[in-house]
Amino acid sequence: MADPRSAPRPDGSGAAARATAARALHQVRDRGQSLTRVLQRLRLPDQAADRALVQEMTYGALRTLPRLEALAGQLLHRPLPKREAELQALILIGLYQLTAMKTPPHAAVAATVEATRQLSRPGKAGLVNALLRRFLRERESLLAAIEHDPRVRWPVPEWLREQLRRDWPDDWEQIITASDTRAPMTLRVNPLRGTRADYLAELAAEGVDAAPVAGCPHGLTLAHARPTERLPGFAEGRVSVQDAGAQLAAELLEAAPGMRVLDACAAPGGKSAAILERAGGELALTALDVDGERLQSVATLLDRLGLRATLVEADAARPEGDWAATGFERILLDVPCSATGVIRRHPDIKWLRRAEDIAALCDQQRAILEAIWPLLAPGGRLLYATCSLLGDENHRQIAAFLERHPEVRECPLPGAPGVARPHGRQLLPSSGGSDGFYYALLEKPAS
Repeated sequence: MADPRSAPRPDGSGAAARATAARALHQVRDRGQSLTRVLQRLRLPDQAADRALVQEMTYGALRTLPRLEALAGQLLHRPLPKREAELQALILIGLYQLTAMKTPPHAAVAATVEATRQLSRPGKAGLVNALLRRFLRERESLLAAIEHDPRVRWPVPEWLREQLRRDWPDDWEQIITASDTRAPMTLRVNPLRGTRADYLAELAAEGVDAAPVAGCPHGLTLAHARPTERLPGFAEGRVSVQDAGAQLAAELLEAAPGMRVLDACAAPGGKSAAILERAGGELALTALDVDGERLQSVATLLDRLGLRATLVEADAARPEGDWAATGFERILLDVPCSATGVIRRHPDIKWLRRAEDIAALCDQQRAILEAIWPLLAPGGRLLYATCSLLGDENHRQIAAFLERHPEVRECPLPGAPGVARPHGRQLLPSSGGSDGFYYALLEKPAS
């Protein structure tokens, strides 16, 4: 894989990559757009190295946004007007290169200055050049001046910092630090098409360093990320990309061959695939999602892996139709949530999410849980899951459900990784480890 930190090439593609990164950052920072959707919509550079460069700069700038904004504030004599928001984003992209990347400073400055033309702001080339060169001259004093700013030290919104401090008084600092690291690339080997041991041996033969993931019988983590097209057998369905914490869902659900299973919020489909693989593909699995476009990604994934499921576009909070008429022996309920456990993979989350979103999400989770529970067959089990770190969405949500339904039995998860909560278990994001996930397993009385 080409090094995304390399110097810009004479063809000007380096400037184009920086302009694209600035456009993407502007769309997220100033217009509240999802980074994933922005990058899908923008025209990305043709060269793989330049696409990797765009991704490195946008994701990195969003991880360190308060630091970059504080530096820009020191460098600018007065704030730029709102109409220059895209130019402001370019300045932040330039500062990210100079503070966090290994691009030679002169090359980073030259390409970023040239990017002003790509943004139809050639008259601002002198300003960008002066700001970035001043930063290089005064780097140490500028960085020292912002060192003790809490927004820089803990680069999450204040409301989220306070929520994490409340729920995790002994761990909140570690959580924020881990959430700003790069997530490892973790794979799930398809046991229907080979063993993990054989796949590890194949990677080793190609000089790829990887290690098995404890607690995930089919999981392995790469020492260095690589494009999926360079993974042996990826196109043939031998392996998928999935975080270790997400892989745990299939193990906790324990869906056996022949069972009727519902994945109630299935897209993008990784957990559905893992459930099917674990049962040898011998399940009657219904994969449900309210978003038809995202449901198509489930179909594409299952097709690549050679797996089959019934795909249904419907709202889990309003079960109706043939799919809702059958009792399921296992249900995975991976509800919409704040996604605060996967910030390191989606750093835009911390700038897009608002404090007032949490109550609305909790209401939605409660509605889905109440609506889906009747579809569980007597003696069946439902695994409630989120990628949130917040107690209101997790153990307090389950506590309220158990209070409303005293007949429900919570199944212990003593062997599962993570931290025991009053109800369920929580995986915290960790450097080199899994993302943040919450699981609680509930059983319906047999009679």
